[in-house]
Amino acid sequence: MISRRMLLSLVLSVPCSRFLFSQQAPAPAKVPEFPVMLQQTVTAGKTPVGSKVQAKLTIATLLNGTVIPRNATVTGAVTESAAKTATEPSRLAIRMDSVQWKNGSSAIALYFTGFYYPNVDESGQDLQYGPTQPATRTWNGQGQYPDGNSHVYRPFPGGDSDKGSSEPDTTSTTTARNSVLMKDVEVQRNNGQIVLTSKRSNVKLERYTTYVASAGDTPQK
Repeated sequence: MISRRMLLSLVLSVPCSRFLFSQQAPAPAKVPEFPVMLQQTVTAGKTPVGSKVQAKLTIATLLNGTVIPRNATVTGAVTESAAKTATEPSRLAIRMDSVQWKNGSSAIALYFTGFYYPNVDESGQDLQYGPTQPATRTWNGQGQYPDGNSHVYRPFPGGDSDKGSSEPDTTSTTTARNSVLMKDVEVQRNNGQIVLTSKRSNVKLERYTTYVASAGDTPQK
């Protein structure tokens, strides 16, 4: 027969156990994403494994409490490169290992995810600052960070543009505010790395195009 004291101990232990469990299972941290402009073309099967890869950070990014400024240099190498065959898809993986800027550097572990920012045609007052354009506005807490050169960069357009400006109604090519997955490309994870594959053609990442590199799971778009 269970005594009153034993019953009371059991009742008190249940919420205590729940509290301890909640303390041991914190919510996972958000995986940072790095929009980077590739400085050379990389093609599956044509660019050898081990080839050095360099890119420029197009948006100031917060990493472990440090703001990495825009135009910081991100370097790495091709870790997998295989051309498409009659039976196998093309495969390409690029790992970025370090980032350097004027006043610092940091070790990183980023992979190209296959997401990129396409160019779009905009006109007149619709023109905004994109990932590859200079900025002159000030930080308003909506994704803007100092770029290390007494400027502040706003990565994507918002609703606070100057409505009364007298900009001419001209057409210009700018970078889209949202990234999209490359056409005919699938994203796989293999032994901890992100691999881009395609059954239709050899995966090709273009020079001077802004891609999304990630330190963890591929972005959910």
